[in-house]
Amino acid sequence: MKFLDLAKVYIRSGSGGGGAVSFRREKYIEYGGPDGGDGGRGGDVIVETVEGLNTLIDFRYQQHFFAKNGQTGMGKQRTGKDGDDILLRVPVGTEVLDEDQETVLVDMTELGERFVLAKGGNGGFGNLHFKSSTNQAPRRANPGQPGVERTIWLRLKLIADAGLLGLPNAGKSTFLAATSNARPKIADYPFTTLHPNLGVVGIDNSEFVIADIPGLIAGASEGKGIGDRFLGHVERCSVLLHLVDGASEDVVADYETIIAELEAYGGHLAEKPLVTALNKVDALNAEERAEKRALLEQASGGKVFEMSGVAKEGVTEVLRALRAEIKQDHARQKAEEEGEAEPWTP
Repeated sequence: MKFLDLAKVYIRSGSGGGGAVSFRREKYIEYGGPDGGDGGRGGDVIVETVEGLNTLIDFRYQQHFFAKNGQTGMGKQRTGKDGDDILLRVPVGTEVLDEDQETVLVDMTELGERFVLAKGGNGGFGNLHFKSSTNQAPRRANPGQPGVERTIWLRLKLIADAGLLGLPNAGKSTFLAATSNARPKIADYPFTTLHPNLGVVGIDNSEFVIADIPGLIAGASEGKGIGDRFLGHVERCSVLLHLVDGASEDVVADYETIIAELEAYGGHLAEKPLVTALNKVDALNAEERAEKRALLEQASGGKVFEMSGVAKEGVTEVLRALRAEIKQDHARQKAEEEGEAEPWTP
């Protein structure tokens, strides 16, 4: 299945049906009077998160979603049928944006969440509604309200606990394949992953989800390469794992390139907990390992792990560090939610 994380969609809710102008006409009934019914209500356009989806590819082939109009009212006080709603099924983690691609209408992070994007128009009143003591034979009815037509954008941000960052060929896909059930493309020639991959990692009887984000290059925030369009997928992560290619001639420059792109992206991405690992250490001797690790620790101001995704050296220590950061973040979020809850009072 092709990965698609951004889609433009045109929606329109149903218009309400018009009211009816009708009078009762029956044999042997002298005074019939008005009996025109109201029009039916137009259908809504609703977005809902469902299970089993991890891409917006369905919206590549259908971009227009129109709800049904309400039926007009009828005689004998019959109300028109309401228009059918239309449902947009999206994966968990989808943001719905206005046409400007900046205003967030709703951020859907839970399974089964529903939101009305466009409300259907109300049906018009029939002439029965206007009957009064001074106007016993009204010959007027209201038209139904028009539906709402708008353009929206759907943007998917993957739900993952940890995100993998690094320059192209830093070994992110190899690490993901070695630690999880994911099977990203891996080859013995230089290339970069073109779309994010998700994998479930198991460590010490616990599991968490990790996302492999396509490699960044210098100037990605300005649109170079594939740009920073995929960085949105790690905005929800609790921790970021920064892999630095140990075979690189200048590991400090590689490290600072990614940090600069995170800061240029904006938001809280640069403030997230960061675990740094010197990858591909199986290709280095002891002296080169120590030298490059010391340079990275000086540049990052924190601990740097040594690991090799191919040889599976130091992988367990890195996964445990990620799990510890994820647990801390979950505990912090739980404390914030409990603090926001109002205390119970009798």
